[in-house]
Amino acid sequence: MSDRELLVSGNWKMNQTHFEAIQFVQALAALLRARPLRTGRALSLHPPFTALRSVQTALESDAVPVALGAQNCHEADKGAFTGEVSAEMLAKLNVGFVIVGHSERRQLFGESDEQVRAKVDAVLRHKMTPILCVGETLDERQAGEARARVSAQLEAAVKGRSRAGVAELVIAYEPIWAIGTGETASADDAEEMAAHIRAELESLAGKDAAGAVRIQYGGSVNPDNAGELLRKPNVDGLLVGGASLKPDSLFEIAQAR
Repeated sequence: MSDRELLVSGNWKMNQTHFEAIQFVQALAALLRARPLRTGRALSLHPPFTALRSVQTALESDAVPVALGAQNCHEADKGAFTGEVSAEMLAKLNVGFVIVGHSERRQLFGESDEQVRAKVDAVLRHKMTPILCVGETLDERQAGEARARVSAQLEAAVKGRSRAGVAELVIAYEPIWAIGTGETASADDAEEMAAHIRAELESLAGKDAAGAVRIQYGGSVNPDNAGELLRKPNVDGLLVGGASLKPDSLFEIAQAR
C-alpha cells in the first residue's frame, strides 16, 4: 500500500437541485461527525453548477471536511460562450477539484483530446486540481486497443508538462466498456489499467511524478466493491457516479477498506 492519500469523489452528474444538495451535505456532515474519515482519506463532492454555491456555503459554514468539486469547465477564462462556466469562476467559489474529459463529455458532447488538454491547462492555471478522465470503449477493448487508447489520451493531456505539474494531477480510469454494457470490470481489471497508467506517466514525466499521481477508478463503484478496489496498490481512490447520490452510500464507499 502506498502513502498516497486516497481520494473518493462523488460525481452527481445532472442530479440534485440546490435544495437537495443542502440536505445531502447536512446528512453527510452528521455521518462524518459520528465517524470521521479514516486517516489518509479525502472526499470531494461534484454537484451541478446550480448547486455549487449552496454546497460551498453548507460545507464551509459547518467546517465539513469535504472538498468542493466541479464536473466540467470551459477552457477560456471569459468570453462569448453562452451556457459555459470558466475555471476562473469555479476558483472564486473555492472549488478544489474539477473533472476534465469525463467519458460522457467525450462521447455525448464530442470533446476532443485537444479540448481536454486545454481544460486541464485552465484548471491548473487557477490553482485547482484536474481529475483527468481516461478510458476505452467496448469496441476498443475487444480490438485489443485498450492500453493504446488510454496511453494516447494521457499523452495528449500530459506530454510536455513539468514533472511538478504532472505530480499535481489526479487521473480517473473509466472502463467505458463496463458502463451500461452488461460487461463487468473486476478489481484486477482496475489494477491492471492503473498500473499501465502509472507506467505511462513514468515514461512521460519520470518516476517521482508518476509515483505522486493519484489514480482513481470509476465504473459502477458501490459500497460492496469499494474496499476490494481500494486495496489494489495502484488504485488511489474512486470516482463514484450513481452511488454518490445518497449520503450513506457515499460515506460507506469513502470509509471502505
